[in-house]
Amino acid sequence: MRACAECSLCCTVLRVDELRKLGGVPCRELRAPGPGGGCCGIHQRRPSVCRAYRCLWLQGGLEEGDRPDRLGAVLDVVTAGAQTRLEIHEAQPGSFERSPRLRELAERYRSAMPVRILDVGDVLDPERPYRILLPAMSTDGSARAELLVQGERISELRDGVVVAERRLPWLERLLRRATIAWRRRRFR
Repeated sequence: MRACAECSLCCTVLRVDELRKLGGVPCRELRAPGPGGGCCGIHQRRPSVCRAYRCLWLQGGLEEGDRPDRLGAVLDVVTAGAQTRLEIHEAQPGSFERSPRLRELAERYRSAMPVRILDVGDVLDPERPYRILLPAMSTDGSARAELLVQGERISELRDGVVVAERRLPWLERLLRRATIAWRRRRFR
């Protein structure tokens, strides 16, 4: 069974509502690693979401050398409603583009599910962009599709070229605005 050891990247890139901690911001309880590893200042009384969390590497879904702090990103397989996707939470903006290994992992998972790439930018910024690499539909080397979502605008790209642009449907725009307003009130 794997253990976090010196890795505490999830304590920075992920959100923890119980601690009023935003994603992309180091947890205020994060400490320098001690003799036995472990970096959490409240490890014995940490929130249940922290106790239950196991990234894809801890679950054994990645190779031993793919520990998040070495990859520069935390990876998770997430199910939201009827959709399952791989989420890549970059430790630094651009980590995905700079890492051949992250791109290789994204391509492997992309054959079966969408891959969402998020950076540690300001999560309260309503215009914060993220990418969704769409699953490969054919094996003949046809164009690779992805979505670039920025605010309420969605650009569809094929092999890096914008082929369509649209706006989120009105209900999704309304829900998105309500969620952003709620986060701002809760975390500021």
